[in-house]
Amino acid sequence: MQELVHSAWSMIPFGLMLLTIAVAPLLADHWWESNKHKLEVALFLGIPTAVCLIMGGMLHELEHQLFGDYIPFIVLLLALYVITGGIHLSGDIKAKPWVNTLFLGIAWLLASIMGTTGAAMLLIRPLLTTNQQREYKVHTVLFFIALAANCGGLLTPLGDPPLFMLFLRGASFTWFLSLLPQWLFTGVILLALYFALDTYYYKKEHWTALSADHREHVPMRLGGKLNFLYLIGVVLSVAFINSGTIPEMAAKDAPMWLKYMREIALLSLTGLSLYTTKHKVRYELNKFTWAPIVEVAVLFLGIFTTMTPALAYLNANAASLGLDTTWQFYYTTGLLSSFLDNTPTAVAFHSVATGLTAEQMAAFSGNMEAGIPEVLLMAIAIASVFFGAMTYIGNGPNFMVKAIAEENGIKMPSFFGYMLKFSLVVLLPVYILVQLIFL
Repeated sequence: MQELVHSAWSMIPFGLMLLTIAVAPLLADHWWESNKHKLEVALFLGIPTAVCLIMGGMLHELEHQLFGDYIPFIVLLLALYVITGGIHLSGDIKAKPWVNTLFLGIAWLLASIMGTTGAAMLLIRPLLTTNQQREYKVHTVLFFIALAANCGGLLTPLGDPPLFMLFLRGASFTWFLSLLPQWLFTGVILLALYFALDTYYYKKEHWTALSADHREHVPMRLGGKLNFLYLIGVVLSVAFINSGTIPEMAAKDAPMWLKYMREIALLSLTGLSLYTTKHKVRYELNKFTWAPIVEVAVLFLGIFTTMTPALAYLNANAASLGLDTTWQFYYTTGLLSSFLDNTPTAVAFHSVATGLTAEQMAAFSGNMEAGIPEVLLMAIAIASVFFGAMTYIGNGPNFMVKAIAEENGIKMPSFFGYMLKFSLVVLLPVYILVQLIFL
């Protein structure tokens, strides 16, 4: 059994789990909508993997994945999901190019604070309402996916799930601010491209559409403002309640309340948000449901379990995989983040980086961060966040934004249409520039 869990065969359940997540929405969308079916897949692949790990002497590794990674990961996502779900922005203002660009810019800025999912869900509906009278609006949703649901979340561990996992692996909270140049470069280029494109389409609009847009005006209103205080609490909890600032949390004999002090704080803030937010704001205006966070919890239970032997294998065989340059880590992380979930992709390539030989690591100049050369951590972090926008399935909020747009009568491109008309021609050239200039 030990030989099996340390062999390449042990990666099969992990590969099947990711492949199912990527392919099922395309081939069996109605069946895959049920969280019960997702749980069945997670258990079908996860339970045999867990049994093999226990019998193969890897119980400690499994415990670390589930209690050290999975629980903190889900609790943070739960807190962000519930708290941002209590904030509602409404209104209908003139959909001029500079107004739309401002919308996208604000979403891009907020993504690192409230997470890509939170920023996307807060602003997509008022953005669509503002543009409801305009005929040309598909491009607005596409750039919103790129900026709000992906690229904007690069500056903190709260911004995107793969960054939180890298934070749990030793990257300091403030280290992610060192990615400001790449974040700023990408955001400014995409916002400039969007403004130019929206200006072009605005001039093509029929006068009746523009007249209706000017005539039908509703002031912007913000509900659930108290939740912004809870968001600040989340930021402070992640930044300061960790083993870096409280070393006793990492002690083996530390009591449970101390080990999970951060999670207790986050759950407390979640409870306050649920208690203080008006029912109308959360459930009527925001149409809040528990289904999305249940889906994430179910899927990632399977991912984290099946990922355990895969990470061990990648770490043990990293030196022979042929990944020994920054650009290789950047593009391979990006490629897999485009078609698989970007969170396990980032974790997997961090594991590969930690398994490099001392000689291979010495070839990279600069400091070490999270146990690997800083430049490799930068490549993994940037690629996992940015390339998540390359397809609808690269990051969770992408499909959510697409679904809301279609609910509002916008005919969105197909899976491959999205790539051919947008991500390959707009996003990929920008990402290549990021690599050439910064990495």
